[in-house]
Amino acid sequence: MKKRRKRRGPANSAQPTDTPRRSIGPTLFFGAVLVVGMGVGLLGYIALESWGGRPRQSESPVSELALENIPFDGAQAYESLKQLCQIGPRPSGSDGMRRQQELLAEHFRKLGGQVELQRFEIAHPVDGSRVPMANLIVRWHPDRPQRVLLCAHYDTLPLPMLDPQNPKGRFVGANDGASGVAVLMELGRHMPELKSRYGVDFALWDGEEFIFDPAHEYFRGSTYFAQEYRRQQKRGYSYRWGVLLDMVGDKDLQIYQEGHSMSWRETRPLVEAIWATARRLGVREFIPRVKHFVRDDHLPLRNIAGIATCNIIDFDYPAWHTQADTPEQCSALSLAKVGWVLLEWLRGLK
Repeated sequence: MKKRRKRRGPANSAQPTDTPRRSIGPTLFFGAVLVVGMGVGLLGYIALESWGGRPRQSESPVSELALENIPFDGAQAYESLKQLCQIGPRPSGSDGMRRQQELLAEHFRKLGGQVELQRFEIAHPVDGSRVPMANLIVRWHPDRPQRVLLCAHYDTLPLPMLDPQNPKGRFVGANDGASGVAVLMELGRHMPELKSRYGVDFALWDGEEFIFDPAHEYFRGSTYFAQEYRRQQKRGYSYRWGVLLDMVGDKDLQIYQEGHSMSWRETRPLVEAIWATARRLGVREFIPRVKHFVRDDHLPLRNIAGIATCNIIDFDYPAWHTQADTPEQCSALSLAKVGWVLLEWLRGLK
């Protein structure tokens, strides 16, 4: 396994204080849960499995599933991923982000979704200038008061800060950004026909990692959304579940159960249901055990908004935050497997 660091953000009373978007390995599972429960910070707490520098090894057999046998169009999702990357870098407030927003709004409107941009501003973490941001929200079956939130971040890191050759180079974020968006783009084709008592909202978060230093603040878009949701007294709807997709396109797909999602009492049944769906479908890349605790957009959704949200993430990705995070590191088959599991889980909701 490669030696990598995960995201670092500010201490926040509304969020656990373990290292943001950094993994705590399975040998620390029970201790980590205990420490988080006591409200003690885990910054700097490092698990050997996550940081040991050992070569990555696959720990589960690959699903014996071919792309043509999966009723979710992974090839089209992969084309969408490449289309997003062809725009180029898409950090918050950039021309690339604006072009991406226009592309996505048109895509989802053509499929029948109700699209809105939830706009806000932040101060640039380096020079203090105002940076416009917008979460892109897509609503399906808005008449259904009980709803499910499916989300991903669609901003890209401004610079590939962990690249060993050029940490100030060009970063297009194929897996870390575009993969979750691409799955939702294809999932949108199935939403008009979804027969369920639940409506579905897609949310694409801006400002998930508009950082130029690991100490800068993360999760701007999901935090803003969570605060607004909490402030609304008469919404007329509520979210039963939330599912966050982050880095789900890796060719060597291994999706373990994320530690926070399993340790929270209200989200554990959600994780177990999704992994049970994967098992029923024969998608073995959903591995039913915890390997990492990851700070990500699901934290403000759960801790501020009270939305029971789990994180589906392939944390072990050698190209993470480097110039090598390109479409060649991703696969249509991985996107198809993740999208199929989500779609079948949605269809089975009671």
